Amino acid sequence: MANNLNELIAQSDETVEALLSDGADTEQKFTIEHHLVSSDFTKLEKAAVELVKVGYHVDDADEFETDDGARIFAFAAVSEVKLDAEILRMQTKEVTDIANLTGVDYDGWGTYFGDDEEE
Repeated sequence: MANNLNELIAQSDETVEALLSDGADTEQKFTIEHHLVSSDFTKLEKAAVELVKVGYHVDDADEFETDDGARIFAFAAVSEVKLDAEILRMQTKEVTDIANLTGVDYDGWGTYFGDDEEE
């Protein structure tokens, strides 16, 4: 399944706008976690290698069971950047391109803001 870049960029822009509306500091660096998932561990591993090559820190993959009993694997590719819509659009495109190249799903990004609650 190909990831929809336009939808992911719109989601990224909405997240940045919401964080700024809530008072996020544009000069502070945020930990950004890009979420990738696949039922095929080998494909996910290939995505992780490619993301490391372009500068992301990659967390170990976790295994989950879906409601229908299927096994899936997921990890976060992490960066530290200022809350800048253009930087996050570029990262979203970069991660989407790698996800599409390796055949995994990219579920967008998240960060922690305020009381360490994920946004």
